[in-house]
Amino acid sequence: MDISIPPVSSLFDFSGQVVIVTGSGSGLGQGIARRFGEARARVIVNYLHSAQGAQDVAGGIRARGGHALTVQADVTTPDGAARLVDETLKGFGRVDVLINNAGIYPLAPFLEMTPEQWDDVVDANLRSAFLCTQAVAKQFAAQGSGGAIVNITSIEAENPAPLHAHYNAAKGGMLMLTRSTAFELGAHNIRVNAVAPGLIWREGIEQGWPDGVARFKRTAPLARLGMPEDVADACLFLASSAARWITGASLTVDGGVMTHQIF
Repeated sequence: MDISIPPVSSLFDFSGQVVIVTGSGSGLGQGIARRFGEARARVIVNYLHSAQGAQDVAGGIRARGGHALTVQADVTTPDGAARLVDETLKGFGRVDVLINNAGIYPLAPFLEMTPEQWDDVVDANLRSAFLCTQAVAKQFAAQGSGGAIVNITSIEAENPAPLHAHYNAAKGGMLMLTRSTAFELGAHNIRVNAVAPGLIWREGIEQGWPDGVARFKRTAPLARLGMPEDVADACLFLASSAARWITGASLTVDGGVMTHQIF
């Protein structure tokens, strides 16, 4: 069996690789894009509305000697997903990694939830992952060199939160999309995995949701919120050659909160 095992020193060096991070003009996506930039990847910073945030991320990567481009595209539409791939190829000539991070997470009581609210959340989180996975996987197959896809799901994919029926369902769907596409795309040497974060720090969260932050910290064995870099590093691992024989897996990154006894 002819298997090339890379040296440990090269495992997290993404030099020459092109990484698309959807929804990376703000929030968690910014942290993921920056971390891949630090790993020497050529990064596509995708955004819908957060133009300034995307430019800040790409500019920061370039300022450290890296390579990054911003691409505005609505990845909930087939045309947007196709545009994302086309602009990536124009800029860097290939694609090696896709991080499906785009999504929204509004609150809504189930009995008052409108079909429009449901569709908005499912489209932003699940439909976008389907469309981008399909578009990028076709490019991987055309390149003939395989590739890696990482879907950002949530611990809510397996442990539902109140006022989040649409989000819980979308993230649960992403988890099964991960497993289904890992099964089908392995023949093309395409690996598909998921990262399921717990509560991640963002500017103002302690002030905007103090009771939720306090509950999470009390429940998590590691007693803190996650940082974007905690999730980003899990993405680096799953996208790297260190995870070369891992596909269809979901890596929980939650400070241990899911270990808590539920009854």
